[in-house]
Amino acid sequence: MRGPSRSELGQRLTGLIQRCRAGRHKLIANGQLRAEFRALARFQADRLSRTHGDLLESDRFGPAASFFLTDLYGDRDYSPRDEDMERVYPVMIRMMPKGALESIARGMEVHALTQELDYRMVQVLGGELETGRELSAEKYAEAYRNCDNEPERERQIRLIGEVGRALDRVVHHTLVYRTVLLAHGPAHMAGFGALHDFIERGFVAFRHMKSADEFIDTIQTRELAIMTAILRGDPAERWTSPGAVSLVSGQGSA
Repeated sequence: MRGPSRSELGQRLTGLIQRCRAGRHKLIANGQLRAEFRALARFQADRLSRTHGDLLESDRFGPAASFFLTDLYGDRDYSPRDEDMERVYPVMIRMMPKGALESIARGMEVHALTQELDYRMVQVLGGELETGRELSAEKYAEAYRNCDNEPERERQIRLIGEVGRALDRVVHHTLVYRTVLLAHGPAHMAGFGALHDFIERGFVAFRHMKSADEFIDTIQTRELAIMTAILRGDPAERWTSPGAVSLVSGQGSA
């Protein structure tokens, strides 16, 4: 089956840039992530770090797990990276390998969808995210269900797997990998450091694993099981505790 053309990838990236920009304008105020979105992201990042603690502590999987939890989802403002993308993507379309462009496009779609899901959660949670107020797992789960967007939640999880697999295919091409590393200095000098650092961290982390299949399968299995547990109203301890993954998915540590 023919993959997307360079022109089609360009159109896709254009749409995703606009989508990310729209989400960013809702989440960012005065150059910072708004307090309510930071509180929500912090709760979710904390849950993810507990669920996937074994991956974070693994010599093989640790760098990739950290990349996912900090670069694809975290409680910080990604505006510098996103703004770099807006400025440099016309050059990327002409110069980068199509496989690398597909990886970036999937990563941007995860980012855009995550912003949209978070915005909906904040709308539903309302006053539960007032400054200084700690979000409980029970309130989080109730809002998660009330958002009534299971297809989008599942899409987010499956997209993460697509991002990982696309990146895994690219990073083992020695020429592409070396080109990314060699571009570090020029990218920073040209003012695109935030974007390049994001790409470089992903390449280094995934090449370190040798193969990403086990890593991606583990994350997807766990997150889909936790989504199911929340939607069916399981007690919070079944999906929030460090050992919860063995309860909801029937598996132990990776």
